[in-house]
Amino acid sequence: MKDNDRYWDCLDQAMEASRGGRTDEALAWLEEALRAHPDGAEAHNGRGEILWDDGRVDEALFEFEQAAQADPKFVAAHLNRAELLIEEFGEHEQALELLDTLLEGRPELPRLDRAAEAEVHYLKSKALFYLDDLEGALFLVRRAQRAGGDQAIYRAFEGQILFELGRTEEARRILERAVAMDPESAHAVYHLALVLERLGELEEAERAFRQADALDPEHYPEPVRIEDADFEAAVRESLDNLPRSIRAYVDPVPVLVEELPSDELVEAERISPQILGLYLGVPRTEAAVTEQRSDLDRIYLFKRNLEKVCRDRTELVEQIQVTVRHEVGHHLGLDEDALARLGLA
Repeated sequence: MKDNDRYWDCLDQAMEASRGGRTDEALAWLEEALRAHPDGAEAHNGRGEILWDDGRVDEALFEFEQAAQADPKFVAAHLNRAELLIEEFGEHEQALELLDTLLEGRPELPRLDRAAEAEVHYLKSKALFYLDDLEGALFLVRRAQRAGGDQAIYRAFEGQILFELGRTEEARRILERAVAMDPESAHAVYHLALVLERLGELEEAERAFRQADALDPEHYPEPVRIEDADFEAAVRESLDNLPRSIRAYVDPVPVLVEELPSDELVEAERISPQILGLYLGVPRTEAAVTEQRSDLDRIYLFKRNLEKVCRDRTELVEQIQVTVRHEVGHHLGLDEDALARLGLA
């Protein structure tokens, strides 16, 4: 038996507690709601959202699945499940299958309104982005905008994709629009900072990095800036710390420190503008069977990109060592398992 009045009253109490940051109380109210109505899709979905915020992603996924099973037409549960698969589990193909199923219009599944259709296209865009299909991601985020209207979250993601595609000026226009629409969006502000940095507008970029850090320090920490001489000293130390058996192969290879990868390098090598390091040349395992000159071998380290992925100087020095070792491993033609065995991972 289910008690509808009790169920909805508990949901209201849970929502109020959640809005007030009282997570344990909200979960207790949702448990009470499920005692009144064990198959309450809204309660299962609410538990999933709270558990996800608390980092309990396996439990959250279970709750979203329970919600969708309890009420297959409850669209929020399907969308939450798809987003969780994308953001936390890296199950991009599985998420795409789920989202495509929602678009098929099966009678047992929810009928999508324009807002829900937009969200499906947006989530598909994110999945394709992580699968490195940037053109597909761009097409779908723009389709989300056509379905759901001009929203800051879609604009910000469009700008991020354009930045990764090397369309920097276009990305700037889109991200400035996103920030104007939602000045509190740390995602939009941070990616605008990346664009400004790449365009050489460094003072404006640093202000934007500080703003993003103030809005969301967990996801967008302010870059750790160090002097060139200190950075180069850390690179030299990383090379000196390589195993002696490796150093002989690496000594002839120049290690070049650049602020950022050039536009030409990004286009020619089809790399992300945020890449930390890059090896160019012929790996040792292929050198005996190629006629390409070995004196073209070189390793690039991109200082500003490395500074952006670290929270303090100690972490930056460690990341420099990790990046140097990985690029040396590429020079040696090693896969990830071999890198780990040789202490280069």
